[in-house]
Amino acid sequence: MSVHPQVRTLLDRVARSPLPPYHTVSAFVARRIYRDTRAVLAPKAPEVPDVRLLALENYAMRVYRPMANETLPALLYFHGGGWTIGDVDTHDVLCRQLAVGARCVVFSVDYRLAPEHPFPSAVEDCFAATRYVAENAAKLKVSGIAVGGDSAGGNLAATVALLARDAGGPALAFQLLIYPATDQRMNTPSHERNGQGYLLTRDSMNYFRHSYLPNERDWSDWRASPLVAKNHAKVPPALVITAGYDPLVDEGRAYADKLRAAGVKVAYREFADMVHGFILFGGVIDTANAAVAECCAALRAAFDRVPA
Repeated sequence: MSVHPQVRTLLDRVARSPLPPYHTVSAFVARRIYRDTRAVLAPKAPEVPDVRLLALENYAMRVYRPMANETLPALLYFHGGGWTIGDVDTHDVLCRQLAVGARCVVFSVDYRLAPEHPFPSAVEDCFAATRYVAENAAKLKVSGIAVGGDSAGGNLAATVALLARDAGGPALAFQLLIYPATDQRMNTPSHERNGQGYLLTRDSMNYFRHSYLPNERDWSDWRASPLVAKNHAKVPPALVITAGYDPLVDEGRAYADKLRAAGVKVAYREFADMVHGFILFGGVIDTANAAVAECCAALRAAFDRVPA
């Protein structure tokens, strides 16, 4: 299958852009490029009646509450961006969509970024945020917790689910893994097949990995590469979404297979004509909005199974 015509239009637009690739500039500049380019591709932001910032010592969370003063299930959302770029602003529209569509409180975690804060800082912040929400559920008016994220955020969500299992909690209802990075060895065929010409390039991935994981020995640490964890049993049900023209498609599919083989309930959805990052592009790619709707339906179904 060829890339979707709307994706081809986007790729042609990117090819004409005068902006430099991420891997050729500092993280500071790369963050600005990512923030500005994502904004022009996003759909119109849904209205959410209650949006506020929750600031803690090492990280912050932007909290989206679709219905004020009601106890609702919660989604801890970890943004993508190679652990180096991205923030709560680049994923603001998506988090609004998830809050409204899944009828849940979304806690968008602004975790520390590399290279200033390399591995495992992001893992520590995301797990700490998950524990904070669970431990303060009554005060925060939440019941039932899921974790989710895209790309690097999908990596963090998968890792948090494993950490929560090993720590005996918090109990999680679901994990939403959107084209997750699951293996920092980056040696699957799709890394070669899709490593150039489809937005996320091999050079950018090496740049992000070097920023986040400057020590090669950490590439095989399961907290960086959850695919290599020794045991994937007894983690929450998952929806794993991949894109056919994404360098990460093979490791995303492999993670879904690994979870399923361990007895975890998994729904796997590959958007064969899409590229990495597509779920943020609802302003120019219709499939992005359909994918968000699938995420919302999966979250609602998972929350409905949480005991009252």
